[in-house]
Amino acid sequence: MREYTTFSAFWPHYLREHAKPSTRAWHYVGSALAIGVLITALVTRNWWLLLAVPVSGYFFAWVSHAFVERNKPATFTYPLWSLISDYRMFGLFLTGRLDPELDAAGVATGRQKPAQ
Repeated sequence: MREYTTFSAFWPHYLREHAKPSTRAWHYVGSALAIGVLITALVTRNWWLLLAVPVSGYFFAWVSHAFVERNKPATFTYPLWSLISDYRMFGLFLTGRLDPELDAAGVATGRQKPAQ
């Protein structure tokens, strides 16, 4: 595996490791659930719920890597960059800006690229 020394070099790798739409969808479920659990913990002041934040987020992501993408999660090698990338990918998806990033990383999106 290639070693990444900058986040900008890691980001395209991260997207290629999430090439299948269903892998990304499972990540979105985990990310949304983790945010929901975090908000619930803060609102209710039930601090025990904070233990469920990483579990809820990572469970769906790791299952998708094992059974959909069939690769090793980048979390094990680049934990902080992977966490940042997961929420960046989620945010770009929610705002409709993910496809150009996937295209730039060489991930097929099924849409046509604009003529140059």
